[in-house]
Amino acid sequence: METYAADVAELTEFLGLKDAIHIGHSTGGGEVIRYVNKYGEDRVSKAVLISAVPPVMVQSEANPDGVPISVFDNIRDQTLNNRQQFYIDLTIPFYGYNRAGAEIKEGIQRNWWRQGMMGSNVAHYECIKAFSETDFTEDLKAVDIPVLVLHGEDDQIVPYQNAGVKSAKLLKNGKLITYPGFPHGMPTTEAATINKDLLAFIES
Repeated sequence: METYAADVAELTEFLGLKDAIHIGHSTGGGEVIRYVNKYGEDRVSKAVLISAVPPVMVQSEANPDGVPISVFDNIRDQTLNNRQQFYIDLTIPFYGYNRAGAEIKEGIQRNWWRQGMMGSNVAHYECIKAFSETDFTEDLKAVDIPVLVLHGEDDQIVPYQNAGVKSAKLLKNGKLITYPGFPHGMPTTEAATINKDLLAFIES
């Protein structure tokens, strides 16, 4: 996660960005809050965390409501040994396609698979530890710019009660919007709703 944030810092400095609004989905939400806290004080005006992993995903004594480490160990195993099929299978809970009445769109599944297969397997494997075990609690507490937290209440990848709800409580200037029935991949499946709320926050 330190590498992710440092990469963003280098890019934003090169581009000379000021008053930027950083929006991150899932692991990217962790990247955003770490970047804002560590590097973005003079460059960021607002931030948005969508279906994001903070404060911390993995279950522990300090985070009893978290996701058991066995889940992430299985993702590691699948990434190493069954990557091509795993990246197709994961689209089912990711987009809520296993819910009654869901309209499964093969094009979305294929596009997600395409993006995944373009990535480095080593990077994907190492990312599992980064997104599941990094604790962003102090980052959330330290950030004082406006932060919008959006999370689907039927997120099967990053459970919203342990993520979005807790993150919003830790932020000094956070606003939480949760969506009944929306999945982890809601920026794709529910883009019209998400984009409307994003635009309202940006313009506020």
